[in-house]
Amino acid sequence: MDSRTSGENSITWYWEDFREGEVREFGAKTVSREDIVRFASEFDPQPFHVDEAAAAKTMFGGLIASGWHTAAMAMRMMCDEYLLRSASLGSPGIEGMKWLLPVRPGDTLSIRLTVLESRPMQSKPKVGLVKSRHEVLNQHGEVVMRMEGYGMFGKRPPPSR
Repeated sequence: MDSRTSGENSITWYWEDFREGEVREFGAKTVSREDIVRFASEFDPQPFHVDEAAAAKTMFGGLIASGWHTAAMAMRMMCDEYLLRSASLGSPGIEGMKWLLPVRPGDTLSIRLTVLESRPMQSKPKVGLVKSRHEVLNQHGEVVMRMEGYGMFGKRPPPSR
């Protein structure tokens, strides 16, 4: 069993567990029409996110999820897969995020995580920096969103004596 994913409610992922070149796939979130409209009504009420009739007349030809909704769903899948069981110390930011294809009602999203770089932080000896690419894929394997950025993770503590 992969030691990074064993145990419940305990830290199982440390900076040392993110290896450059590693690729992991996870998640399965099916997006409903109601989810799209609910999120957009509160945070991004553009017509193609909240009104099916108006959305049908746009270049999208129908209702689509807000890109911010897609990002929020990706964040939830990342939390469920590893962040809530990791020594995560947050992020200094992302370098880029692109919405490549619309997300529609009924789409099922998953994530492909690629570790691009992993290095210790010079200014914080107990912290490592991980640069990663997260690609959100639909049920057809098409990349609908891509983001790259950094995460800060605590280093594994030395064994207790």
